[in-house]
Amino acid sequence: MNFVHAMTQTETGDLDGLAGAAVRLMEQLGAPGAGLAVAAENLFPPIPSEVILPLAGFSASRGEISLVGAIVWTTIGSVFGALLLYLIGQAFGRRRMYALFDRLPLVNTADLARSEDWFARHGTKAVFLGRMVPLVRSLVSVPAGLEAMPVGRFLVLTAAGSALWNSTFVLAGYALGENWTRIEPYADFLQKLVIVAVVAAAGLFVLRRVRSVRAR
Repeated sequence: MNFVHAMTQTETGDLDGLAGAAVRLMEQLGAPGAGLAVAAENLFPPIPSEVILPLAGFSASRGEISLVGAIVWTTIGSVFGALLLYLIGQAFGRRRMYALFDRLPLVNTADLARSEDWFARHGTKAVFLGRMVPLVRSLVSVPAGLEAMPVGRFLVLTAAGSALWNSTFVLAGYALGENWTRIEPYADFLQKLVIVAVVAAAGLFVLRRVRSVRAR
């Protein structure tokens, strides 16, 4: 994938650190490398999946990996990374998990508390829609484990949400070809749209509950 590496340097500058490591995984392993990079993005949120996914689509447009393979492997990566966090949450318990987050760089206990609160209020919707919101897609797996959501339900919701989100960006990268980097502003818009939809749904739920209580 030397051509892909050249394109990423030309369009986005020299990619170092976590993003550069993700690109190198794709260069060396192809579609499975994209899956590993997306799995790592779940565990280390600063890795930008909105770069990895359209880049995988661009690679497919060049014939370097298959389009189906890009979608399947990135979805597998999403599910695998989320499952690891689910199992960590399940094994650690709430007290030890908060102590761990207090020591980790790049995240903090306030992030975990918000994800846990969102999960408590929205349950299954949080797992599905959380796959489409940066940072939340990583952290929402932890309260799912803490609250002992059935693992089968968690995997189905995670796979469905991940497949929808990943397919959108992989297909966009495939369609845009060498212009794949233009997806970034649209990625921001889609993320904000999902957040607005979640907030609106939560507000509607609360409004219905209030009206129901008043009607009694």
